Amino acid sequence: MAKILLAEDEEVLRMLVVDTLEDEGYKIDEACDGKEAYNLIKENSYDLIILDYMMPVYTGLELLEMIRHDNNQTRIMMLSAKSQKSVQQKVLETGADYFMTKPFSPMKLIERIEEILGEAE
Repeated sequence: MAKILLAEDEEVLRMLVVDTLEDEGYKIDEACDGKEAYNLIKENSYDLIILDYMMPVYTGLELLEMIRHDNNQTRIMMLSAKSQKSVQQKVLETGADYFMTKPFSPMKLIERIEEILGEAE
């Protein structure tokens, strides 16, 4: 099963997503800020990286830029409460494969992950 990194600073949401994805059989690593996530990305290989847009140390957008600058082509989903089209456009132009606004249903998240990972095969 796929290995996913979830970088989310909101603990309750992170726990909900981790529990949901583990129940679906995914292997999940978690990070509570951008720096922790970046260190995990440098040390591990992932099938999908899920980033929160607003995190401490490095924002999701800064982290996305760093990942793509490192020539890492891992699929990336950005989660954000910011639903403005300009934010979504910037995220996608920077290299994210998908943008999902918060709040979201756990089932919708699973559907999107299955779509993204299915495209990667």
